[in-house]
Amino acid sequence: MQIFRNTNFDFLGKKWWFIALSAVLLAAGLVSVVLKGGPKYGIDFKGGALMYVKFAGQPQVEKIRQALLARIAGEISVQELTDQQEVVIGTELKDEKELNQARRVMAQTLEENFGDKSGRPDFNNAGSEALAGALREPLQRRGVLLTEEQLQGLIGRMSAFRDNERSGLLRSFDELKGVEGVTGAVVAVMKEQLSLGSFTIRKVEIVGPKVGADLRRQAVLATLYALGGMLVYIAFRFEWIYGVAAVVAVFHDVLVTVGFFSIFDKEISLTVIAALLTLVGYSMNDTIVVFDRVRENLRLMRRERFHSLMNISINQTLSRTILTSGLTFLTVLALLIWGGQVLNGFSFALTVGIIIGTYSSIFIASPIVLFWHDYLESRKRATAAAAVTGKEAVRKRSAKAVR
Repeated sequence: MQIFRNTNFDFLGKKWWFIALSAVLLAAGLVSVVLKGGPKYGIDFKGGALMYVKFAGQPQVEKIRQALLARIAGEISVQELTDQQEVVIGTELKDEKELNQARRVMAQTLEENFGDKSGRPDFNNAGSEALAGALREPLQRRGVLLTEEQLQGLIGRMSAFRDNERSGLLRSFDELKGVEGVTGAVVAVMKEQLSLGSFTIRKVEIVGPKVGADLRRQAVLATLYALGGMLVYIAFRFEWIYGVAAVVAVFHDVLVTVGFFSIFDKEISLTVIAALLTLVGYSMNDTIVVFDRVRENLRLMRRERFHSLMNISINQTLSRTILTSGLTFLTVLALLIWGGQVLNGFSFALTVGIIIGTYSSIFIASPIVLFWHDYLESRKRATAAAAVTGKEAVRKRSAKAVR
């Protein structure tokens, strides 16, 4: 399938415009990073506690933030996940000893402000031991005779139903009636002995500062190793200048994308690093397609000027570039719009990266190869001119000697 046929756009004739655009984007990103004191790292890299909390109703984000600020020193972030009645609470901590304490304080603060006030164990948040202790004797009084193993199994099935079918948050004990072993008597006892809080802590992530620093180092090394491996491959597959051009273009893509993260004040997390590595492979593949066509045309169009030959090669791959890049762009754009907060960083990196990576293959990588080829040609012409001048000088000396 082809969208364009026999196009003849002078891409390389516009190269300076796009090189200038890249310079502006790189400068803007650098200025933003410097003014903000470096990239904005997520919990994965800077260390801290990250708690995912789901609410029965609309989360009161500002109330949550103020309650936590009164109990925990330092920066507190509360991000609402769109249309999920869930928030992500994050706090940065410098000392690893503070992490577990912060987790307990966050849970206690939520319980005090949004938990049930009856004093009964909260089925949405209590552990299995607390639930077993609250249900054991009342069930026996109701004639529900269970061994300890059976009781633990029943609690396990009810908890699994809550977590898997209700996203960790039960709103009514009647919802459990379809679970194996849950009878009307069991539901009645649970209503008497337990409560249902308006929130549940779905997941807690704790990363120490030392681990975060190590992850940052490994992320940088992973990106550099990927670029180095691709440089070796392309240098072997084509010529070394093609490898240099491709790596410079991909490095340009990564820097511009990171600059956009700083400009839009977005966090760089492990999922973003995964997106950047995906971008490295995607952009490199696009560049290789263009270079492979250039190599083929070098054999077929020996008399064509190199500038024209590269333009022809880019035009010949234009339809493929638009189809692959366009479809991928629409996919990640859908993730950016409807994927929610968790996938926002990943999809944002790919959305920006695909646009930057597509034009860098044409307007960054290709001009580098063109500049090198023109440099070699100018050296050949200078050498040839010097040789002709030398021969002419010898001829004149010989003619003078004869006279």
